[in-house]
Amino acid sequence: MQVIKIILIIIDIIICLALIVLSMIQSKEDEGLTSTITGSSSSNFFEQNKGRTKEGKQKRWTIILGIAFAIVSIALAIVYPI
Repeated sequence: MQVIKIILIIIDIIICLALIVLSMIQSKEDEGLTSTITGSSSSNFFEQNKGRTKEGKQKRWTIILGIAFAIVSIALAIVYPI
């Protein structure tokens, strides 16, 4: 049981560090009120293929790592009962 605790802690730390790095290198996507007023739409080529760009992949990996971090943290809470 002690080995599982150590492995989960190491995985949690690695995911946490990767999540921090990915969050720090992402660009700010602040369209805000300007796009609402000007009426910019998402029907252009870039917006339709945004998931294939570097920023789209970073956003996807940030979401995946966030979910993985939550799952590993819950597993650690189960392994380390209070």
